[in-house]
Amino acid sequence: MSKPYSKYSDSELFLELKGSRKEAESAFAELYSRHAQRIYAYCLRVTGNTEDANDIFQEAMLKFYDAAAKIENLENVRGFLLRVARNLCLNFKRDKKINLSIENFQPYSHDRGYEQKELLDLIAGALECLTFDYREAFVLRQYHGLSYREIADLTDESIAAVKNRVWRAKEKIKNILSPYLEDITK
Repeated sequence: MSKPYSKYSDSELFLELKGSRKEAESAFAELYSRHAQRIYAYCLRVTGNTEDANDIFQEAMLKFYDAAAKIENLENVRGFLLRVARNLCLNFKRDKKINLSIENFQPYSHDRGYEQKELLDLIAGALECLTFDYREAFVLRQYHGLSYREIADLTDESIAAVKNRVWRAKEKIKNILSPYLEDITK
């Protein structure tokens, strides 16, 4: 395969990870540029903490790179990366329980530019109050735009279970945020 690597599919680039060091580094750099932002965003939204998200993201990328030696061919690179990140996030959540209470938020001023940032902070806080299953389903659907089928495949759940989790997550977020939204809209 010759340069530029940007013209090749993810599957072709994955195969290049088995090549010479230079080819592997170039292919990995291209795959990284294509997928890093989405995988990091997933880790950040699920963990709610930049340091933890950075650690998990870096470990996910290393595991992905190492997987090239063990996996012959990979058709869905994005799905595989999300699965690796998801498993690492599940392990992290199992090993470290983080509880954030909505009461930790302070009342907000009525500055419109500030309100938007505060609303995003409130949503992030509300996500922290959800169980991992609800938070993950919501993040994958709302932030990453995955279909219910893709989420079901990733989580090994039925489509009905995924739809239910997304709906319940939305309802829980609405309930958590309703007092704050009333305050902001006054």
